[in-house]
Amino acid sequence: MLEMAYDKIDRYDEDVTREIASHVGEILRLLGEDPSREGLVKTPERVAKALQFLTRGYAQDGEQIIKSAIFDEQYSQMVIVRDIELFSTCEHHMMPFIGKAHVAYIPNGKITGLSKIARVVETYARRLQVQERLTVQIRDCIQESLHPMGVAVVIEALHTCMSMRGVQKSNAITTTSAFSGLFMKSDKTRNEFLQLIGQKH
Repeated sequence: MLEMAYDKIDRYDEDVTREIASHVGEILRLLGEDPSREGLVKTPERVAKALQFLTRGYAQDGEQIIKSAIFDEQYSQMVIVRDIELFSTCEHHMMPFIGKAHVAYIPNGKITGLSKIARVVETYARRLQVQERLTVQIRDCIQESLHPMGVAVVIEALHTCMSMRGVQKSNAITTTSAFSGLFMKSDKTRNEFLQLIGQKH
């Protein structure tokens, strides 16, 4: 059931689509365009559907994703899923930020399916976000649903609101991190994680 809910990404609420599209048409007009010209006739509807796709994480529950695949396993070493592609939308300018997430946890008698870690990243990324909050939400979701001995999250991303407008620095990468449990208490554990994902420490 959860998998089906997660994968329903091409079904849109027609009323919501219609209402968003009407506003997009007005925005085009205010920008000096003619929403009725051939190339733009279907643009408002496309934008409406794209916005719903990019924010579909609001309809998903990260903790339920983890809890749908929890298994008993006496493994107590670090589990890392690295280089998870990440596409999110900055809530300040509604422009994309794109990068990758590295997530680790140390099991405490329970593990989860590896794909669930990537799905949790996707769930919180597909909302209007700031990178700092996104990093903490991923950490807290895994910590609260799996109760491991520690969680570590590092996100590296390029923000188009910074590269395409404003200061226009196209190569600037923002890195954020969030740790819990052993990753906070033990420098050795935290440094091992950072070394394994290729971060300098």
